[in-house]
Amino acid sequence: MRKATPQFIHGKKRPGTSSERMENINPANGTVINEISVASGEDVNDAVASAGRAFNAWSSMKGVERGRILLKSAEILRERNRELAEIEVEDTGKPIFEASSVDIESGAEALEFFGGIAASLEGSHMQLGNNFAYVKREPLGVCAGIGAWNYPMQIACWKAAPALACGNTMIFKPAELTPRNAVNLAEIFIEAGLPEGVFNVVQGGPDVGRRLVEHRNIQKISLTGEVGTGQKVMAGAANTLKHLSLELGGKNPMIIFDDCDLDDAVQGAMMGNFYTQGEICSNGTRVYVHTDIMNGFLEKLEKETAKLKVGDPMDPSTRIGALISSSQKEKVLDYIEIGKSQGARLLFGGDEPVFGDGSPLNNGFFVNPAAFYTDSDDDRIAREEIFGPVMTVLPFSEEEDVITRANDTPFGLSAGVFTNNLKRAYRVVDRLQAGVCWINNYNITPVEVPFGGYKMSGIGRENGRAAVEYYTQLKTVYVEMEGVGKPFE
Repeated sequence: MRKATPQFIHGKKRPGTSSERMENINPANGTVINEISVASGEDVNDAVASAGRAFNAWSSMKGVERGRILLKSAEILRERNRELAEIEVEDTGKPIFEASSVDIESGAEALEFFGGIAASLEGSHMQLGNNFAYVKREPLGVCAGIGAWNYPMQIACWKAAPALACGNTMIFKPAELTPRNAVNLAEIFIEAGLPEGVFNVVQGGPDVGRRLVEHRNIQKISLTGEVGTGQKVMAGAANTLKHLSLELGGKNPMIIFDDCDLDDAVQGAMMGNFYTQGEICSNGTRVYVHTDIMNGFLEKLEKETAKLKVGDPMDPSTRIGALISSSQKEKVLDYIEIGKSQGARLLFGGDEPVFGDGSPLNNGFFVNPAAFYTDSDDDRIAREEIFGPVMTVLPFSEEEDVITRANDTPFGLSAGVFTNNLKRAYRVVDRLQAGVCWINNYNITPVEVPFGGYKMSGIGRENGRAAVEYYTQLKTVYVEMEGVGKPFE
């Protein structure tokens, strides 16, 4: 029998008590890594009860003490970088050069940032004549985090760090396709001194997520996922009026003006489309390029993309790994065929790489990076989120026109502008309907700044001090110093 990835409840690993098992598959070769021990309703209740019991002591602890544990956790995370990065690679299919330099490191940075501000959470005071009022900032209680499969450790840290820093406890459900590092994070927290029950992990698919969303003893849900999942979570949380943070998808615009640094623009477009095999919600997959530089842009884009090695994710020289699953690969390939059928011109890529005879990689879920050219914003590849290494390049000539086209989407997660005219850059980003904008770069997400979207791309913010607003609530206390008097006379 294969070893199963367990739950982590009240400081200990334990198997799920349901009879259901799910397979955890390595995207690079299609083999089964292990099984997932799926949580039952009883397991979810146990995790929530554990978090509830731990809440009073944890929330009463001094912020500096909570912060010290988070800082120690960051230190351990860095010490185990290589081991944890390799697990990310096996679970996600992304290249080791990404996982070791970004994924684990960005998780550690989140723990450091929120560990550093845990002691500085504060309220306010208002003098009202001889009376006064004060406002306390208090934790919400038991929170649930529901993770995505593209950045398993990073997302777990992005949710746990602010929640725990503010005095909440958390139950975290990793995506069923990438189950393992959440349990490793839970063990690291315990090693760093986190009390039992403050951070629990339950495993499983949508049914387990639904139990968390509908549970009456959970005060907050933080989801990273697709728009459809966010809509279901919002509806499911309505009966108990839970606090929500929804970090969802996007079909994000990148606008490249004729006065840009063309080399930077090409690298930015590649970063915003091909990093992590294109499986990033903030990717700038609608690349609007000024007609005067279109030919030069496309020439450089094809030349630079050809340098990206597609192959074994554990090879340090690999830059494009495998998509997360067979179904995701088929979805991406289907969109490539849709693009062709609607008249878009495939510039390069979009096929499946062939490795050497007998290579296990031939059983993996690989797609070569692709770029289309079209002058139609109505093409499906220009309207719908693909979540794979597929770039759509569209021409423009007028600033006003491209802003209108960029905003013509139900999404609003992110956007980018490349220009050496900073007045233009400021002017354009002020009008773009997106929660995160970059000027002359793309997909840079420091933990110090808020991350989240407009419109159907989500509710709430992760990271930065703004995240504190979504893991705390305000209590107003009025203090009477002069007596009630006789208000009915």
